[in-house]
Amino acid sequence: MTEPKVSRPYWPDALQNPSDDTTGLKPWQWALERLEKSHNYWIATSRPEGQPHLMLVWGVWWQDAFWFSTGPRTRKAKNMAAEPHCVIGTERADEAVILEGLAEEIKDRTIWKEIVNVYNRKYGGDVGPLLESSGGCVFRVRPRIAFGQDEHAENFSEAMTRWHFSQK
Repeated sequence: MTEPKVSRPYWPDALQNPSDDTTGLKPWQWALERLEKSHNYWIATSRPEGQPHLMLVWGVWWQDAFWFSTGPRTRKAKNMAAEPHCVIGTERADEAVILEGLAEEIKDRTIWKEIVNVYNRKYGGDVGPLLESSGGCVFRVRPRIAFGQDEHAENFSEAMTRWHFSQK
């Protein structure tokens, strides 16, 4: 993966002078560690009529994207079928990583087998039979932009980082 471009988030009310200076910003590796370690993830989608929907999912960071599965009749699956834009957030708010991207349903069963192995290594057990028997869906979210917030940063103006991803 090509490293995403790091910058300061747009923050119009902050008492800082916007600049291209990246001093003190988090490296992408900081975000990757949190994406890989998080057990639960928040996913925000939009209902077809525009109302927001927020839910928890299990998932994995794999091949430069966030992957998760869900049932085809769940609200989030229905939402993403109508509007694929979504937001993914890690479970810890004090060291948050937030991804904005498009959810894409993956129907290729050979990829399902690979993602089941990745899931099983992270969560234990075997999710393959459950995924197959439930008629589940596998989704990949490739980030377009990501944000990181580290409440433990010494300097508040350096607590937030933004990463831009090149589109393929």
